[in-house]
Amino acid sequence: MYALDIVWNPSKGIDLGFFTLHFYSLMWIIAFLLGFYIVKRIFINEKQTNEALDSLFIYSVLGIMLGARLGHVIFYQPELINDDFFSIFLPFKFKGGVEFTGFQGLASHGAAIGMIISMYLYNKKVIKKTVLWILDRVVVPVALGAVFVRLGNFINSEIIGKVTDSSFGVQFIQDTYNKYDVVKITGIKDVKDAYTALGSDPKYAEYLEKVPFRHPAQLYEAFSYVFVFLILMFVYWKTNKSEQQGYLFGLFLVLLWTVRFFVEYLKEPQGEEYFTMFGLQTGQLLSIPFILIGLYFMFVYKSKQKLS
Repeated sequence: MYALDIVWNPSKGIDLGFFTLHFYSLMWIIAFLLGFYIVKRIFINEKQTNEALDSLFIYSVLGIMLGARLGHVIFYQPELINDDFFSIFLPFKFKGGVEFTGFQGLASHGAAIGMIISMYLYNKKVIKKTVLWILDRVVVPVALGAVFVRLGNFINSEIIGKVTDSSFGVQFIQDTYNKYDVVKITGIKDVKDAYTALGSDPKYAEYLEKVPFRHPAQLYEAFSYVFVFLILMFVYWKTNKSEQQGYLFGLFLVLLWTVRFFVEYLKEPQGEEYFTMFGLQTGQLLSIPFILIGLYFMFVYKSKQKLS
C-alpha cells in the first residue's frame, strides 16, 4: 500500500513556441531571484550599497553554476572530458549528433566549492571585508535555493531514490523508460504524447507495472532544506551569531551536508561511483569534509581580523 501512490510522469517544460522553458531551469531562476531578494534585505541591514549587491549576484551565479557543473563532471562523469568535452560548458550534446539538452548534471559539492572561490574573488575585487563575512550572509539564501534545485530534480526524475515497499513510493516513468524506449513502445512519435499514453492508457499497463516504486529522495532533501533555511534565517535575524565570523557559514555546512549524508542512504548512485569507502557512497564521502569544516568554524575558529 502506497500512501503517495504517485505515477510521476510530468511534462519537463513550458512550450513557448520558439523555445521550451524547462521546469528545472525555472527552479534555478526562482532560486536566484529569491536569493537576490533575501541578500538585498541583508545588505540593507548591513548598510551595503546596491553596486555591491549587483556584483555579488553576478559572482554568485557564475561561481555556483560553473562549480556545480565542473563538480558533476569531476566527481560523477569524468568520461565527458574525453567523450564530449564541449557538452561540459554548453547546453548541448555533441556526441552522436548535436542535441539541445540543457545543463544536465550539477553537483552540490561542486557548487559549494565554486561559491567559496567566487566569494573570495568578490571580496578581493569589490567589498573588501572578509570572505567569511560574505559567506555568513550568502549561505542563508543558498539554503533556500537548494530547496528549489531539489524540486527541479524531482520534476526531471533525477537523483531518484532506491526501490521501496514503504508507503512513500513514487513511480518514476521517465527514469525507467527513456524517450527512445517510450516512442518504440507506444509507436507515438511525439515524445510528450508517448509518455502521456504510457502513463494513462490501460493498454500499456504491463509496462507501467515494470516501473518500481522508489523513495522520492529529492523531496526528502527539499523538505529538510526548508528547515535549514529557517534555522539560518532565525540565527541571523534573531541572535548575535552573525557577529561571530564563520559561525553561520559553519552552521550551514553542518546542517545541509548532514541532511545530504543521511538522505544518500535512500538514493541510487549517480552514474559511476568513483569514490567509495566503508560502504559509503561518493556523496557521503564528499559531505564529511564539509561537516568537519563547518564544526571547525562554529566551535574552534577565532577571527583575528577586525571588520571596518
